[in-house]
Amino acid sequence: MTKIAILVLKKQLLYVVFATLILFPACNSDENSNIPLVEVNFQYNINLPQYIELQTVGGSVEVFGGSRGIILYRSSSTEIKAYDRHCTFQPSNTCGLVSADPNRFTGTDNCCGSSFLLSTGDVSKPPANLGLKQYSAFFNDPILTVTN
Repeated sequence: MTKIAILVLKKQLLYVVFATLILFPACNSDENSNIPLVEVNFQYNINLPQYIELQTVGGSVEVFGGSRGIILYRSSSTEIKAYDRHCTFQPSNTCGLVSADPNRFTGTDNCCGSSFLLSTGDVSKPPANLGLKQYSAFFNDPILTVTN
């Protein structure tokens, strides 16, 4: 092969790579990219009265923060999960707001009817097909730090 032929092949390969990057930007590993990115950096002392529900496994508390609020859920004696209350089904709908159910296992959006498991954030009842956006939660009893 001549130097010109090699240069032409390299140029064609470069065009293929560039076209791939332009045409397929939707391949995103963040499953909850439909929820607005909002800075989250809070600490909670779960011994305070307003967080008393977090003292027992299965307890939950709804707090300010995130896109439309955050559900804190005590999943085990050593772990607390933090989920954005913004429903993943039709996220532009201002009605979509997930609230913890009295059964202590799920959260439901009363607008679309979607339900989510609070232990994992996964969808338990459609129409939503993406789980709740989860934030990092570091629990060093009694302090819970929630960040993104």
